[in-house]
Amino acid sequence: MSACVIYRQLARRGNVPQCYKDVLLARKLHGALCDPEAEADEQQKETEAAVHPGVYRLHYNPTLYRRPKKESDAAAIKAKIDEDAQGFIVATPSFRQQSNHYSVSSSRRLSSTKNKLLDLAFNKASEDRTPPRSFDNREAQPSEDDPYKPDPRAFQRCRPEYASTTLDLSQRPPAIRSERALQLLHQASVLKGSLKAADVAEFLRELGHLQPEQTSLARSDTRFIMLLRYSVENLRQFSHAQLLQVLESFVWLDLSPAHSILGQFESELIQRAPQMSLPQLLLAADLWRCLKKPVPQFLQQLYDSVELQHMGVAELVQLVYIMGEGRHCPKDLVGRIETILLRHLDKLEPEEVGTVCLGLFKSQTSLSERAVACLVDKAHSVVGEMTDFAMVNVMKLLRFSHLDHKVWLEVMAQEVPRRVPGMGVMGLMHVTLACSALHYRSDAILMSVAERLPSLAQQCRSKDSCKLLWSFGTLGIPPSQCPDLYSSLVAAMRQRKAEFEHYPEHLLTGLLGLAFVEQFPEDLLALALSPEFVSRALKKTQLELSKDLFTLDGTVGLELPHWTGPRLAVRPREEAAKMLWRYAQTDICQKPEVLEAERLLQDLLGGRQFVCKRMILPHTRSIDLLVHLDPTGIPLPVNVSLETAIIPEKSLSTSHAHKKLLAMVGVRLTEDLLTQMVSSEKDMEPSGLSHQSSPPALLRLEADEGVNQMRVESELATTRPRMLTDTPTKLNKTLVKLAIQVSNRNHYCYQSEQLMGLHALKRRQLQLAGYRVVELNHWEWFPLLRKRQAEKLAYLHCKIYGSTD
Repeated sequence: MSACVIYRQLARRGNVPQCYKDVLLARKLHGALCDPEAEADEQQKETEAAVHPGVYRLHYNPTLYRRPKKESDAAAIKAKIDEDAQGFIVATPSFRQQSNHYSVSSSRRLSSTKNKLLDLAFNKASEDRTPPRSFDNREAQPSEDDPYKPDPRAFQRCRPEYASTTLDLSQRPPAIRSERALQLLHQASVLKGSLKAADVAEFLRELGHLQPEQTSLARSDTRFIMLLRYSVENLRQFSHAQLLQVLESFVWLDLSPAHSILGQFESELIQRAPQMSLPQLLLAADLWRCLKKPVPQFLQQLYDSVELQHMGVAELVQLVYIMGEGRHCPKDLVGRIETILLRHLDKLEPEEVGTVCLGLFKSQTSLSERAVACLVDKAHSVVGEMTDFAMVNVMKLLRFSHLDHKVWLEVMAQEVPRRVPGMGVMGLMHVTLACSALHYRSDAILMSVAERLPSLAQQCRSKDSCKLLWSFGTLGIPPSQCPDLYSSLVAAMRQRKAEFEHYPEHLLTGLLGLAFVEQFPEDLLALALSPEFVSRALKKTQLELSKDLFTLDGTVGLELPHWTGPRLAVRPREEAAKMLWRYAQTDICQKPEVLEAERLLQDLLGGRQFVCKRMILPHTRSIDLLVHLDPTGIPLPVNVSLETAIIPEKSLSTSHAHKKLLAMVGVRLTEDLLTQMVSSEKDMEPSGLSHQSSPPALLRLEADEGVNQMRVESELATTRPRMLTDTPTKLNKTLVKLAIQVSNRNHYCYQSEQLMGLHALKRRQLQLAGYRVVELNHWEWFPLLRKRQAEKLAYLHCKIYGSTD
């Protein structure tokens, strides 16, 4: 029997304590105000009890017997009483109902058919209780302590046209009092089935004016949940404006992106998209963005409905912004966006330029090189008026486009040091990451960032600290140049170690950046190579972390001989090596500069068996041309694919060997030249050439396009015999292993001879493994590719035998 009926029965006997009377009376009055029908039911039950006094009905309600066992439970009950005191009726579902926050009993005024449809919307068995990833699902939000808190929607205040396509979150509607909200909810509960679409829209619009701290009470009120059910029932009756108005009210009420009702609204908007105007579609997309709910199907409808020929500046910028937040741009839309962007480029405000750059970057939209250059030219012309956020967005676009805009980068060398004191961790990270991606080493930028970062290290996310370490390591900034930087960022990594369970790629990124500059924090290395971490990392197949693990493991094996910690298992090592070799065979091995070097080395040394193209250190991800020389400087076969090795006879005289080698480079032998070569063994000093420098005469040959065959023969005859005759006396009596590398400009920093991090690591580890590195520099070798074969052979001859001096 309900509490009210028990109260009335006991009241007749006069056995009710006064305190119990007061409590039940208060609940009776509250219930009568909130639900008149419930009060009528109570009166009917009382009448039945009076007519049939001998009939007893037992109503089991387990919540009456529950008692708080902990202080937290008591506090929750107190909060519940406080909520009730404010007039909001909070649903308290039974134990079985608590798994679905949005489950409510059906209204008596709704038909069974409608109830079934609404229950499908509200009571999906597969509904995930955790909110889905937000619109901006690839970038974690900055720490609350980070002073760099940019407003990505600031561009919407640049011009009044944005008012029709966006929701200004900084202009919250005038607040209403909680009494007004209670009145609205009560009116909705009284009207119930007689509510029309316009009424529902108006009720929700006014409720959206509640103060932010009171919206949670409204959302948990059973009458509000009933109002949501009626909004679903009236979806088809809403006009376009009313539908957008209801969606806007959900934004102000802070409705969860996981709420199942939003799926119903998305489906309705998808159906209506072809009939809606472009401003309405853009506003709807912006509202979904404010609700932080991903709606890829609706965005596809938006892209399909867009007609760019009549699009204004504000609509274009908002569209690119939505593309960025949705992380996608259809390929058939790219060309049209580029055309209209170039048409409106001169009209863009500085903040809008930054927004367009960010949208293109986030959506991974590749414009033509000309279009990107024009966009960055525009940014360069207004850089003084740009916010730090907009400037960083331009750097992001350059990083994605791999476009080295020299004028912009030169300006950054002045702007960044000036702005660094006011920038936060995320902005500094993106600036340095863009510099590393562009191979642009500017000490003005990097040193100003390095001085600022130690004071901000505590604010670094794991992503920030690891990408900063990668950037500085890739650009070859040694710890001696900024000692506090590396130690503070490594400390930040240790502090956020728990984050690596969810983002293993960040730990590997940071450790590789440290390895580039010979820094090896062994506790973090042990974590990265532990079986549990490796298993977790390899599950992220879309990131191909096996290559990073392979590089890290190979580095530990070579550079930490005392290491006793975990190592990568054999199987993932072999799989990574095979994957890297397959890529090398289809890409690096087929490059013209590599093929030409391989062919000419085979001619120079006497055959294919003396040159082997392979990955000497597979974990360094690039190939080498391997050459073996014996202690006398004679080449030895290294091609393991040949079953039998062809070794030159040991009885060859020195002059015979000189004849053979010189004949291969096209030098015409004479008696005078032979005499000069033999006599040079006794009285000529070593030339002192190394693998890092070439003879001045040969460098002059590279610059002289009109050199003839006789000059090549003369230069070779006057320089190389000295090296050949000195080789047996200068080399150790062991096998000489040469790792010949054909470099290109991507191996170096922009307009510099500073090796990038991975290639510097490879050079260092080849030497640790007992190889002599011979580099065919791109600034020397590439111009030679257009010259005569004799010049190229002479150059290779100098490089190989110069490295053995």
